[in-house]
Amino acid sequence: MTTIEINFDGLIGPIHNYAGLSPGNIASASNAGAVSCPRAAALQGLAKMKRLMDLGLTQGFIPPPRRPAIAVLRSLGYQGDDKTVLASAATEDPLLFNNSCSASAMWAANAATVIAAADSFDGRVHLVTANLATMLHRSFEAPDTYNMLRNIFPDKRRFAVHQALPSTRHFSDEGAANHMRLATQHGDRGLNVFVHGASRGSRFPERQARRAGEAVARIAGFEGFHTLQSQAAIEAGAFHNDVVAVANEQVLLAHAAAFEHRDALFDAVARAVPDFVPVEVDSISLDDAIGSYLFNSQLVTLPDGGMALILPGETRENALVWGAVEAIIAGNNPIREAIIVDVRESMRNGGGPACLRLRVPVSTTAIAGIDPRYLLDERRWEALCDLVQQYWPEQIDATALADPALWEAARCAHDALDALLGRFELG
Repeated sequence: MTTIEINFDGLIGPIHNYAGLSPGNIASASNAGAVSCPRAAALQGLAKMKRLMDLGLTQGFIPPPRRPAIAVLRSLGYQGDDKTVLASAATEDPLLFNNSCSASAMWAANAATVIAAADSFDGRVHLVTANLATMLHRSFEAPDTYNMLRNIFPDKRRFAVHQALPSTRHFSDEGAANHMRLATQHGDRGLNVFVHGASRGSRFPERQARRAGEAVARIAGFEGFHTLQSQAAIEAGAFHNDVVAVANEQVLLAHAAAFEHRDALFDAVARAVPDFVPVEVDSISLDDAIGSYLFNSQLVTLPDGGMALILPGETRENALVWGAVEAIIAGNNPIREAIIVDVRESMRNGGGPACLRLRVPVSTTAIAGIDPRYLLDERRWEALCDLVQQYWPEQIDATALADPALWEAARCAHDALDALLGRFELG
């Protein structure tokens, strides 16, 4: 029985905007108030999905939750019809209103932590929804994410979808962005590495709590390895581990300053995965790594067994970074190909190729337990592209989120997406 890894990318929503809501995310903060391009953003994300499909990989997608988050505003006491609720919130609490308009669920790496069937106590794939408790706008996502994951993975014989941990800093959980799995192959038992922060007086929030990783490991019934993200990386703007490290099967690609206790981590992986291949980069600074999002690339296993890096275009714009990429490809490791994708709209808000996807290892039999509407083929991909072209706004000024015409455009886009999913169900 073969196990493959499916990337489920977040479809970028129609209200994608640059409101600068995420302290510690340098790209988000530096572009606050800029004009965004939701249509271009979604098409860039879809083009990336198609590139992976063309490589022979199975590709899924996760629809965006409805935004503005009217249900959240109602739960906070705003009353009346939808327009009244939104207008009241925009007038009385503009910061809360802006948070309700965030399209940050597009970064599906934060949707959940995924535990492979080979590692769990019951032989099922476990998905533990992330609470994203550190950031207000992201904390609104968990209920929608949980419900959507249940829709995508409905077969309880093969998948266990868990609600988020309690939404407190004590259990602050940012999902797969701080989780790495290393194994000889996707179907083998592996080592689950949980990377966390700590209270060290950093100028930026250290978002992932160790207790969250420990709880996820207990839920899925195994012992994980817990390691501390380096304070230097967080100070440089690595708000998640996947900004400075990425793992795939037996390979760990990381900046040399990614981990506080690097030697202990590498020793643990080497004991668990005999053919462990560490690929460390020390030829570029943390600033260059984070500015280019080199390590927020997707590292994928190709059908022929080699590996490819799916890189943001920004890596080509820095000569030192591109030199590091060329050294990786030429090195004694399984990474043999570098593929550039354009996700500039996402990058401007602080998310590269790896941020946009949730990795789910599944056996060839378990694939039958996934709702096929969320697995892309040529026809579904083209239909999503057509939908985005027709309904997604061309531009959004982040200073004009309180425009009722924008709310109506977003509602129409989501209604059209729901209708399209209904047609997917019919075959």
